[in-house]
Amino acid sequence: MKKFERLYEGTATQGNPTLLNEIYTELYITESESGEISNEHEVRQIETQSRRAATEDTAIKCNHIFTPLPGQDKAIRTVLTKGVAGIGKTVSVQKFILDWAEGKENQDVQLIFPLPFRELNLMKDKSPSLSNLLHFFFPESKEMEISSDEYKVLFIFDGLDECRLSLDFKSKVKLCNISESASVDVLLMNLIEGNLLPSALIWITSRPAAADLVPSECVHRVTEVRGFNDPQKQEYFRKRISDQSLANRIISHLKSSRSLYIMCHIPVFCWISATVLEKMLSRAESGAIPKTLTQMYTHFLILQTNVKHEKDYEKVTDEDMILKLGKVAFEQLVKGNLIFYEEDLRECGIDVTEASVYSGLCTQIFREELGLYQGKVFCFVHLSIQEHLAALYAHLSCTNHNRDVMRSKVKVLFQHVSLSELHQRAVDEALMSKNGHLDLFLRFLLGLSVESHQILLQRIMKMKRSRSDSNEKTVEYIKEKIRTIGSPEKSINLFHCLNELGDRSLVEEIQYYLKSGNLSKAKLSSSQWSAVVFVLLTSEEELNEFRLDKFVKETNNPENMKVLQKLLPVIKESRSVQLWDCGITDEGCAALASALRSNPSHLRELYLSGNKLGDSVKLLSDVLQDPHCKLETLWLTDCGITDEGCAALASALRSNPSHLRELYLSGNKLGDSVKLLSDVLQDPHCKLETLGLWDCGITDEGCAALASALRSNPSHLRELYLFGNNLGDSSRKLLSDLKKDPHYKLETLVY
Repeated sequence: MKKFERLYEGTATQGNPTLLNEIYTELYITESESGEISNEHEVRQIETQSRRAATEDTAIKCNHIFTPLPGQDKAIRTVLTKGVAGIGKTVSVQKFILDWAEGKENQDVQLIFPLPFRELNLMKDKSPSLSNLLHFFFPESKEMEISSDEYKVLFIFDGLDECRLSLDFKSKVKLCNISESASVDVLLMNLIEGNLLPSALIWITSRPAAADLVPSECVHRVTEVRGFNDPQKQEYFRKRISDQSLANRIISHLKSSRSLYIMCHIPVFCWISATVLEKMLSRAESGAIPKTLTQMYTHFLILQTNVKHEKDYEKVTDEDMILKLGKVAFEQLVKGNLIFYEEDLRECGIDVTEASVYSGLCTQIFREELGLYQGKVFCFVHLSIQEHLAALYAHLSCTNHNRDVMRSKVKVLFQHVSLSELHQRAVDEALMSKNGHLDLFLRFLLGLSVESHQILLQRIMKMKRSRSDSNEKTVEYIKEKIRTIGSPEKSINLFHCLNELGDRSLVEEIQYYLKSGNLSKAKLSSSQWSAVVFVLLTSEEELNEFRLDKFVKETNNPENMKVLQKLLPVIKESRSVQLWDCGITDEGCAALASALRSNPSHLRELYLSGNKLGDSVKLLSDVLQDPHCKLETLWLTDCGITDEGCAALASALRSNPSHLRELYLSGNKLGDSVKLLSDVLQDPHCKLETLGLWDCGITDEGCAALASALRSNPSHLRELYLFGNNLGDSSRKLLSDLKKDPHYKLETLVY
């Protein structure tokens, strides 16, 4: 219990700790389909998640990960939890342990053994028994007979992606006795497979790229930590920042930059942002408040060097320390290593014999703040911090030392190294990477070349200014690459790069073509729709009108549905969406309705005429009756709507009658179901001003109902179109008499 009495937020600043119970925000954990490997860069995965529509996944609280869901009757022994770096896997483990230690949850478990792979790696060359291994890490367990049925035991193996053991599950070495000695990897495999302590519970956490190191047949449940959704982001900052006015200013600032707000999906980035913005917004601060990723991380680095000065660590200069750690970060990033060892530090000029200086410096700055682990194994708290330091090292090597680290480690003595050439080489390397492992590095590298960043960095180091035309050449190179590559995810990253460089010319060009309805002139391939969507969503300006109908040359083209699915995030952010004759059917209508439900208060105009929606229009009715829906104009002409669909629309309008101003249902065979709409018109709260009902098969009975409704509530409707219906003489007389009514307010009546 004592070990877990005061668990702090994993990245809290030393001297200003935040208790885990005070800061913890319940993370969104879902049951995942498999533990399959994912090779995408983790920031790509975050951005993909941010664009994904709400799913029907069932959320699972971390304390309940061993509890079967309703309808699941099979016991769960082994759980694999996936999640990108910094998303909250370790914090979830800590919270699970803390709640157990405090007697709040999982009291059927008597013993919990947390065994992070970082620590198990140190036993790589040992051959203990499982009993001895536990005694080594948990001396208090010597008095316990854990192999008996007296204790229900949980083993937690945190950080499978950091494992340096040879986990060969095809090995035929089987152990059944906890007193048998074997290599640590053999012990773990037998424990996971259930040969050792088959009644013990096993919880393994891993980044997605390493999730398949444990065979699926050994895992009973795969879960995924998806980080913070938008309400949880705000909850985090309000818990983390005691001054609620300041917390609200921080939230507002992050919302103003959507690329930053998307990154707040990662709890570690929330902590970085809170650290920077709390300092900058709570006092007069020179310079602009960070709006890009590079700005945020550069300010964060400067804050950590200030911590070093406060602790009186002056034996090493800031520039020397940053260059050396940057070299470690760069070389390990190129190798694909997230963890490294003392010899890796020595190779980069860090003298580990000066442990009293470097250990204190690294512990203070790079464990709690920047993230180096104190001990024989080192890593950065988050991959993005490693990438930022690596980019800074590459930039400084070029500008200060005339060396292109992307090409050669040898200093060029008689030849100027061009920054624009370094940038172009980095762009090419990033595009060639299958898993995007240089994407964020590239984003930082380009951002650091902006003059405002160079001025900022002069606070902590000497900087040689780069030529002003370097970035102009880089911008043109990136724009050409965007026009020619076929990968939407790589295009998205290049758009991010332009944003870091402060160039919006291509974004503005795409927006122009979108508004004019001729995206083909932007020379983007069809596979880049996802990139276009992301650009629109991260744009500083709102796209008030989006017209898919001008891009679609053929109706009923199956490709239209693929385009529509990709554009749903844009649709829910636009005030006016025009989808005339786009071949949208039931499936598309369902997807559209789902997108609109997630943001019902934004849309004002929706044009769906000419699509064969049929009675799937009922799904749109669910959106209309949402009290937050503010839709004012709805076109549904020639959509195949029948009595059932008309009834659903009428019901929705009765529930929420105060916003819709224009409704066009012409060309649908409504017949006498139009009487249901008459009931809506009689509602005193109805604000409908224009109603288009031409060619709807309306008979005298339906016309009589409409006329009656207008007499009882004549104050709002101004235009009514009834031509092309089966109206007899009696209907014409009713409408003619209606014009003589002293309360008559219609300005246009066509029949």
